[in-house]
Amino acid sequence: MIEREMAGPGLRTFFRICEKWRVPPEQQALIIGCRDGTTFDAWQRGDYAEVSEGVLIRISYVLGIYKALHTIFPDECNADGWVTAPNSAPLFAGRSATDLMVEGGVGGLASVRSYLDAQVNS
Repeated sequence: MIEREMAGPGLRTFFRICEKWRVPPEQQALIIGCRDGTTFDAWQRGDYAEVSEGVLIRISYVLGIYKALHTIFPDECNADGWVTAPNSAPLFAGRSATDLMVEGGVGGLASVRSYLDAQVNS
């Protein structure tokens, strides 16, 4: 099963990225779409038995966002700090990318990824 094979590496990478971005665990759970604290705690401990395709899709968006930021910003601190900084672009309306990812679910993740991909390709 492909999802099971990708779950461990995907979740470990997700948690490392969130650590670099300084996203608190409560927001991490919402970004990844896990409303069950017990499952989220298990994932943090390395138990990846229950990982849905939807979670893997969200991880994919986070990976794309991370890659785009490190393409746009040569400085690692700027790239990682962008996610939590207020943003004046119309998409964000003064909120941070983290806010949009937390509040918007998969759509918020897709919007942030699309925005950054447009910046990379402009």
